[in-house]
Amino acid sequence: VGALTYLTQALAPAVQALMTMLSTVGGRLLVVLDRFTDAPPPPAADDRPPSVPPVRGSAPVAELRAVTFAYGPAAHPVLDRLSLTVAPGEHLAVVGPSGSGKSTLAAVIAGVERPTAGAVRWHGRPVRPADATSVRVLLPQHAYVFTGSLRDNLRYLRPAAGDRDLAAMIDALGLDPLLSRLGSLDAPLEPDRLSQGERQLVALGRAYVAAPPLIVLDEATSRLDPAAETRAELAFAALPGALVVVAHRLSSARRADRILVMDGPRTCCGTSAELLRTSALYRDLAGLWEPDEEPRTSGEPDGQPRENGLKSSPPPSLF
Repeated sequence: VGALTYLTQALAPAVQALMTMLSTVGGRLLVVLDRFTDAPPPPAADDRPPSVPPVRGSAPVAELRAVTFAYGPAAHPVLDRLSLTVAPGEHLAVVGPSGSGKSTLAAVIAGVERPTAGAVRWHGRPVRPADATSVRVLLPQHAYVFTGSLRDNLRYLRPAAGDRDLAAMIDALGLDPLLSRLGSLDAPLEPDRLSQGERQLVALGRAYVAAPPLIVLDEATSRLDPAAETRAELAFAALPGALVVVAHRLSSARRADRILVMDGPRTCCGTSAELLRTSALYRDLAGLWEPDEEPRTSGEPDGQPRENGLKSSPPPSLF
């Protein structure tokens, strides 16, 4: 009995350590499994998905017909009977004060949010979730980058993309500094070691490689400096698909074919020159924007220099 007691006491710490380790590993495994079940499934491993064919050659890529949207039955509508068309190859900018519904509109156009009333159509057909990956890419402000290689991240929406496709994207968007730092496309990519600007560049590269008929950028370049943002938006505008940009700089809005000004349910649409004549809100926004458009030679406002077109601090919140 004494020997058994001694053996039990001697083994107790080791057994306790083993149980603690198993508990920790089991907990981590549950977290990983939960992430897998919550994550959207990757696209099929074929080339870029076929686009939904339009009903007619001139059908808009996206169309909103008297769309109303509210976050709840008793809530004030964010969008109120809004009608809008986005033509193939068009570049549309969306501007407005903070809380005016810009991100909501982006989500509705992309089919992420369903309107309370009215209809959203892609290529002349009602929006269907099954068509989403073949029609549009929506990039929010907070870019998603996963652990893996840079190549895996860039090809996520189009797994069959070749090296030439990736090289063209890297040249168009200016990912060369990030690629040089990592060493190769197959180098491990650790999201927590990337700046927010680098995360946005990776997400932009993923959307550029996919090149769907509709790309929606919801402040997806907010952590890039004006020169890098200009390069990215011009690259996307050169693609054959339509581009919708929630803009936070006047220069970004001016690059668009049309600008939609949002002030809650009230909206107006036109070119920058037209809106400067007809929209008091757009004139006010343009006045707020102007200081941010001036070239800076001494780095960021907080004294931190820019590096590789990435901002070390976010821009002032004007909207």
